[in-house]
Amino acid sequence: SGAGKPPMYGDYEAQRHWQEVTYNLPIRQWYFNTSDNNLLYWGLDYPPLTAYHSFLCAYIAKLINPDWIALHTSRGYESQPHKLFMRTTVFVADLLVYIPAVILYCFSLKETSTKKKASICALCILLYPGLILIDHGHFQYPLSLGFALWAVICLSYDWDLLGSVAFCLALNYKQMELYHSLPFFCYLLGKCFKKGLKGKGLVLLTKIAGTVVVSFAVCWLPFCTDMEQIMQLSLITLFSFQDKVANIWCSLSVLIKIKNIVSPQTQLKLSFAVTFLSLLPTCIKLTVQPSLRGFKFALVSCALSFFLFSFQVHEKSILLVSVPVCLIINEIPFMATWFLLVSTFSMLPLMLKDGLLLAYAVTMLAFLSACTASFSIFEKTSAEDLQLKPFSLSLKGYVCWFKSFPKIVRSLFLLSVTLMGVLSLMSAAVHPPQRLPDLFPVSVSVISCLHFLLFWVYFNVVILWDSKNSRSQKKSS
Repeated sequence: SGAGKPPMYGDYEAQRHWQEVTYNLPIRQWYFNTSDNNLLYWGLDYPPLTAYHSFLCAYIAKLINPDWIALHTSRGYESQPHKLFMRTTVFVADLLVYIPAVILYCFSLKETSTKKKASICALCILLYPGLILIDHGHFQYPLSLGFALWAVICLSYDWDLLGSVAFCLALNYKQMELYHSLPFFCYLLGKCFKKGLKGKGLVLLTKIAGTVVVSFAVCWLPFCTDMEQIMQLSLITLFSFQDKVANIWCSLSVLIKIKNIVSPQTQLKLSFAVTFLSLLPTCIKLTVQPSLRGFKFALVSCALSFFLFSFQVHEKSILLVSVPVCLIINEIPFMATWFLLVSTFSMLPLMLKDGLLLAYAVTMLAFLSACTASFSIFEKTSAEDLQLKPFSLSLKGYVCWFKSFPKIVRSLFLLSVTLMGVLSLMSAAVHPPQRLPDLFPVSVSVISCLHFLLFWVYFNVVILWDSKNSRSQKKSS
């Protein structure tokens, strides 16, 4: 979307323009408003690694066709060769960082004991429609998610320092990786507590802290010569708010105009308080009882808390929840598949804006078919399969419908998929009433939010009632 439409031209132009800026201007001007760098025209608003990546792509683009990144004159440049080049840069980033991480992760899982099972797991993760359609369609290079996944892999092998470096790279590529920062912090801190803060634990904590400081220092080194540079970069990357869309505040505004009741400052404080409280139980559990399994579920729960309760988010931020869900698709295939379908559906207005209806339909069907065939998801809906056995035992004698639980869950899933399908067709083919021009986008937002709230409750129940998290994890070699 935005192609051929001045003055901004769309996300394609944003990525191209960053290459133009980083190649033609000195580093000290990359994040400052100057006559050559108008920050209102797709100013760089991501941390240094994104800028370095843009510079690398620009260097290659210069060798092929200097017009692609010519200062000022290249604004709005669109051609088939350049689009092919841009698509290639996304695919190469995938091949180098994200895809190898997915494959290695799946082949290192204890649950995927054979190569066939590991290959099937990797295929389903790589077929996730949200990442294909959004990150690739918007040239939102999935490097930050790839680095975060490498960090998870390192921690699974007890390579804590390497994992810390990998996650620092993720944070320094996109600041939205803050969604995952608390689980990393709590898990590593919990490991240090477990080893004892007067012995090996203190040594590990010191090493991790030093590793983080050095990693950030290296990434920010070109900007560290001037305090003004550091402050400008911090302000732009950490405080660049996005649109308010499909989270709890947006959905509530359909019924209650919150902005008319409280001030933006009060909204900000309220959202901070609710987000913090929603994160607290999971973070405490992970710190007190650190386990790799609990860590992966905490990544999902905490990221979903940020998405649902933060003051301002973008609909694309749901990908920060979806990728951790992909990591547990082999453990809870039914719920993971369901969540990943809903997460893609929640971005439907963006898909329609981008003209991706056909691609959306095809990739959704392909993903659902692959997961159904690979994991037999409809056969894994019991309380035990959904990791709810401890919770169901605690309610024994109070809730009588747990016997029919699998049937209820399957019915809800089919109802959910049907509703998403009908609303997708109506959004694409039916004109909304003149009085309600945003009827379908708002419906998508509210329905998705209700799903996400239920998923948030589910993941927190799994984490807080999981007795496995109290057991010591065997080290992987």
